[in-house]
Amino acid sequence: MKLQNKAMLITYPDSLGHNLKDLSQVMDRYFSKAIGGIHLLPFFPSHGDRGFSPMTYEKVAPEFGSWSDVEKLGEQYYLMFDFMINHISAHSDYYLDLQKNKEKSPWRDLFLSWDKFWPAGRPTQADVDLIYKRKDKAPWEELEFADGSREKMWNTFGPDQIDLDVRTEVTKRFVKETLQQLVKHQASLIRLDAFAYAVKKLDTSDFFVEPEIWDLLDEVRQDLAGTDAQILPEIHEHYSLPRKVSEHGYFIYDFALPMVLLYSLYTGKSQRLAAWLKQCPMKQFTTLDTHDGLGVVDAKDILTDEEIDYTTQELYKIGASVKRKYSSAEYNNLDIYQINTTYYSALGNDDQKYFLARLLQVFAPGIPQIYYVGLLAGENDLDLLERTKEGRNINRHYYSLEEIDQEVKRPVVAKLLKLLEFRNTEAAFDLDGRLEVAAPSEHEIVLKRINQAGDREAVLRVDLAALTYQISVNGEEISL
Repeated sequence: MKLQNKAMLITYPDSLGHNLKDLSQVMDRYFSKAIGGIHLLPFFPSHGDRGFSPMTYEKVAPEFGSWSDVEKLGEQYYLMFDFMINHISAHSDYYLDLQKNKEKSPWRDLFLSWDKFWPAGRPTQADVDLIYKRKDKAPWEELEFADGSREKMWNTFGPDQIDLDVRTEVTKRFVKETLQQLVKHQASLIRLDAFAYAVKKLDTSDFFVEPEIWDLLDEVRQDLAGTDAQILPEIHEHYSLPRKVSEHGYFIYDFALPMVLLYSLYTGKSQRLAAWLKQCPMKQFTTLDTHDGLGVVDAKDILTDEEIDYTTQELYKIGASVKRKYSSAEYNNLDIYQINTTYYSALGNDDQKYFLARLLQVFAPGIPQIYYVGLLAGENDLDLLERTKEGRNINRHYYSLEEIDQEVKRPVVAKLLKLLEFRNTEAAFDLDGRLEVAAPSEHEIVLKRINQAGDREAVLRVDLAALTYQISVNGEEISL
């Protein structure tokens, strides 16, 4: 199925029920009108990081179901799958073969050797300091071969996630064959996870390395030539980097919106939000929540440093059960620039503020993505957090079928589903159309979505201080 201009759900295969069959049942029963697409978070056999350390892309993890279960979802919803272009599991057959056979392994060049990457006498401390890192040590993990010899392998993320060498023919072939296989199993979109880390080059930060990053993207696009599948590179960093990707014609994420919206709802002021939305391209996916924490660095220079600090402090002050320590090393936080919370709890579990946030997201440029916890206006899961000591699990609640049946009856959830159905069926939200933004007063914002033909116009007026709103379509007020 081709990508459609309809709201996309982000969910794990075992978070709305226990498996893919349960998910299909839940979608059909409750969400088929509100949701048009599904970002199905990694469902492959994996050795950690909730699926983001895949051992293979050839199978569906049996505890989730089978390819037929995935393909059944793809008959009704456009699907996005993750491809971890930067790494694969140390427990994969590829890496285990390298460990056993060393230089004789056909997968020798699939992986990036830290030891072979550096010229003699390097890396120096200056080299290591230059690398854009996700942890407080040099990004390598030692591999002990079957013969007892050792070699350091490049390792950006967790110890099981061994980096690929995207420069080699072996890796290029692996990438192409994997991507084409995913499309055969109904992928309409391929999310390139950790894309900005994939290219390593001497004397750079090894993050978003230009021009090589564009060569890599072009290779991926060529790998998908002749299919309807599109690419969504994932970059959690300063908004200027995804903006560059947008200028090359790709879909991007708006990861800045979550913090900008929180600032706007905390202060009741509209200017920063209005200025940001005027800049945004239409070819993007908007998020308020994902399987990771809320990105802070993404909003830098959209909000001032003082405004980011204010928003962060307010989040810890008025957010429901949001504590600073939940985003610290104590809870295994991978990114010091992310805050772990559900979006509903970030707004103090306040139904009115939460619905306004979703309204503004729906009228923003692009296609709205909504995380499964957000779809059910979920509160922070402190039990799961403390049981696992994993900070991001505060926003990764496992919903049983019985829970879902109760949650959809809550007024805020029912209203949100109605809003998403409106977004999916109203022609004014044409991606080839335009958005007009106005901030008539310090506390008000007006968003007007107009389709390409110019015959449909949806207008949202919000008072961020009074927490009121009005929606009209072609001049007629509508209620949600």
